[in-house]
Amino acid sequence: MESRRLPYIDGVAAALVDGEGSVVGWTTAAEQLLDLDAAQVTGRPARELLADGQADADALGKRTGEVRLRTGRGAPIEVSYQVLPLAGESGEVRALVLATPAETVARRRQDEAFTRELFLQDRLGLAVFDSDLRLLRTNTHLLPYTGLPDDLAGHRLRDFLQPGDAEAAEAILRHVIATGEPVVRAELPIRTLDDPDPGVVMEIQAFRLQAPDGAVIGVTALFGDITELHRYRRRADVLHRATAAVGGSLSVAGTAEDLAGVLVPGLGDRAEVDIAEAVFTGDEPLPGADGTFAVRRTATAGPPGPDGRPLGPLGREELGRPAAATADPPSMSAPLHARGGPLGRVTVRRGPGQGPYEQDDLELLREIAARAALALDNARRYTREHRAAVGLQRSLLPPAETAVPAATTASVYRPTDTATGVGGDWFDVIPLSGARVALVAGDVVGHGLQASATMGRLRTAVRTLADLDLEADELLVHLDDLVSQLVVEGSEEERERGVADPSGATCVYAVYDPVSGVCQAASAGHPPPALVHPDGRVEYLPVNPGPPLGVGGLPFETVDCALRAGSVLALYTDGLIEGTSRDLDEGMAQLAARLGEADLRGDLAAAGRAIVAEMSTAGQSDDVTLLLARLHPVPPEDTAAWTIDADPAAVAGVREAASRTLEHWGLGELVFTTELVLSELVTNAIRYAGGPVLVRLIRSSVLTCEVSDPSATQPRMRRARLTDEGGRGLYLVAQLTERWGSRYTRTGKTIWAEQPLDPPPLSW
Repeated sequence: MESRRLPYIDGVAAALVDGEGSVVGWTTAAEQLLDLDAAQVTGRPARELLADGQADADALGKRTGEVRLRTGRGAPIEVSYQVLPLAGESGEVRALVLATPAETVARRRQDEAFTRELFLQDRLGLAVFDSDLRLLRTNTHLLPYTGLPDDLAGHRLRDFLQPGDAEAAEAILRHVIATGEPVVRAELPIRTLDDPDPGVVMEIQAFRLQAPDGAVIGVTALFGDITELHRYRRRADVLHRATAAVGGSLSVAGTAEDLAGVLVPGLGDRAEVDIAEAVFTGDEPLPGADGTFAVRRTATAGPPGPDGRPLGPLGREELGRPAAATADPPSMSAPLHARGGPLGRVTVRRGPGQGPYEQDDLELLREIAARAALALDNARRYTREHRAAVGLQRSLLPPAETAVPAATTASVYRPTDTATGVGGDWFDVIPLSGARVALVAGDVVGHGLQASATMGRLRTAVRTLADLDLEADELLVHLDDLVSQLVVEGSEEERERGVADPSGATCVYAVYDPVSGVCQAASAGHPPPALVHPDGRVEYLPVNPGPPLGVGGLPFETVDCALRAGSVLALYTDGLIEGTSRDLDEGMAQLAARLGEADLRGDLAAAGRAIVAEMSTAGQSDDVTLLLARLHPVPPEDTAAWTIDADPAAVAGVREAASRTLEHWGLGELVFTTELVLSELVTNAIRYAGGPVLVRLIRSSVLTCEVSDPSATQPRMRRARLTDEGGRGLYLVAQLTERWGSRYTRTGKTIWAEQPLDPPPLSW
């Protein structure tokens, strides 16, 4: 069996045929091709292998051709054959017949045709490198580029390309040779040694070449010129990034910085954005008599350019020039023009050796500038609206820090609507007669400018009612009636405009009397004030919260608490103690802990900011307000009081006692006016109300004279006629004092008058 095989050509399907046409030799490859071993074939006529009889026999008379052969599998196979005549050792005639499946031959011919045409075409570059990256063969696609040798065979890329470009390309090819991983669509700049600027952009695809035994013999690279496509994609990418980046900020400066950041390195090495000064205040830029505008350089990107001017005012410049480009040095600029008016100008510059800008680049800059101008105008409009909103907010709230005789206060206000900076929470510190002070905190349902406007209406109402010196619960009753009336009177137009409904608002009202040291508080659905004792203990005032404002028909309760000197009262809104991660009770416990740890003897404002920062939670959904009041009692030696019966003769004794007290206090300049004021007020009380009458002097930031009687009838000042014998007392009091008034008490009323401690000289 082994003698019938042809071991030296065992890798080829072949048969050795003698002069009689019999098979005398058979290769292993032939066995595999026909599924017939040597024992089945040798010694038999070769004609028996033919599948189609005479037709195939006629074909065998040719040196080459195609025939169909029988196989051991039953199905015939079509092969291409070649007959090679041989002479035997003894002179007999023999022939070596080589066979290959016809399908394999056809595929090989296709491969040869494909390879030949691939090297002949000039639309796609083709280069074959050996394992040392020397060029073996290229097609004509390389020939149009300047600086290439006539014959590239044996050259390396570094022989005709810029060193950096050659190294980048060879790094890709070395990676393919080392790993066998093909590279698809790698983009590289290609510049020859003779023509380094501007070069072209090539898209490279590479795959490793291996011999049948697996040995690496080189790498093949396909490349195409995508310079125009690269420029188009770069411009589209710059436009896309500009659209995404510019306009995300409502700040004029932030929008300008975003624009400069997109243009470098997208369109150049240096970008400058100049904005009209009026844009920063929200106004529309208006040209001067010469057509120029006050301009500020707002943003730059990249290294300093030939302009050399830093950020800041640039003086007056023209902004209406159309977009234009210059070649030396390469630069282009476009106006920032939106909604009928110029807002600024943007300029882009290239460094040396970058080449001039093309018309497509200028069109791209014009498109980006148009979109950026709209974003700038939106930022300008927001700035204008924000200034108006902040102005409204500041007009509706008191200063963050105040100092009145009875208390030093500091507040922290943080609205949820950070875009406008306004919200529906409010607080107030209202000086009252008798050195007292009213502390208020409230919360309107909703956020934003509409809630702030509603808050302003309620704050004004509270101030008006507080001026009447009502009890805390009585004030809330009147405020509740007012809110109910506002709800009824609210027009459909207001609801369509989104004006916040005042119903559901909450309010806490506390009045501290520094003379008695008593704080009176009442609540309309609002969390209770927190009291920080001088020793650091924290408790909440036992205020029973009534219904929210606007519900109507339910009473409010007042609680009186005696407070020690040095205590701090904290009023707040529910946004401080509620959050997504805690309920109301947990928030109140945390607030008590923070108040106990805070240094409330020092800077109240800093302590308040720290408490709000520590209490703030992620995703804050409600406005936050915190009002801290450090209470200052009036020392006993700064008050004096006398109780007299309803006897006109007692008036003289009151005047004398008051004079001695004022002299003792060092207020001798106020003796004369105080005697006149007390004479009028005490005389009226005795005449119209009866006794007993309580007279009290309080020295604080002003001198307060109080006369209390059992009558609930409020006095009023009237115009006396020339023939009237009386009716001028209150008019005289009003002229001699800084302000005067009256308030109801639980036993009657109190008429009070205030004088400055350093009065101006009297003029007659």
